[in-house]
Amino acid sequence: MQAGNAHYRLAKDLPSTIPLFPLEGALLLPGGRMPLNIFEPRYLQMVDEAVAGSRLVGVIQPGLNGALREDGEPELCNVGCIGRIIAFSETGDGRYLISLQGVCRFRVAHELTVKTPFRQAKPAPFLADLDEEQAADEIDRPALLRAFRAYLQANDLEADWESVSRAENAMLVNALSMMAPYGPAEKQALLEAADLKTRAETLIAITEMTLARENEDFGSSLQ
Repeated sequence: MQAGNAHYRLAKDLPSTIPLFPLEGALLLPGGRMPLNIFEPRYLQMVDEAVAGSRLVGVIQPGLNGALREDGEPELCNVGCIGRIIAFSETGDGRYLISLQGVCRFRVAHELTVKTPFRQAKPAPFLADLDEEQAADEIDRPALLRAFRAYLQANDLEADWESVSRAENAMLVNALSMMAPYGPAEKQALLEAADLKTRAETLIAITEMTLARENEDFGSSLQ
């Protein structure tokens, strides 16, 4: 997996400790890009330290049940995605604008007790994500595009179909998963999908259920 100027092929290419950036409703996938506006002091410090070090940050959602630790911080989902900071700029008003590129998913093996204001953990990386040649030919591309088109039409949205038609299967599945306006639980399901084929099937199922629910709500409003 290449992210920015760096290549990640083996476990030894990844650090043993990463900072954690809890972000509800956010989905970063391997190869995907996520722009972020950083303004909270502890995460400004996190970015400073990441840029000075490995440039890697673990994006992870707060626990889906809303549970809090004794210190008031949220419990976290067990799976997130490591991203590399590939773009960085200062705004002049105390914020950072950064862009992360997904490297690989990880499981929180152990959250560390630290003195930094941001949380850190030892990650157990999904090493299969580092293989950019993952099989994507089993994806049902027509079904995926049908579901995507139906969602756009139902919500009066437009898409750049020329770009969509040119996108490779892996890029298409991950890009649609990241941009889909679904909730935290759906985003986590897409993140934890075992492979691209499963992720595509999950995205199609979520989209079809959303459309069915919207149609039911529309029918109820007419009664």
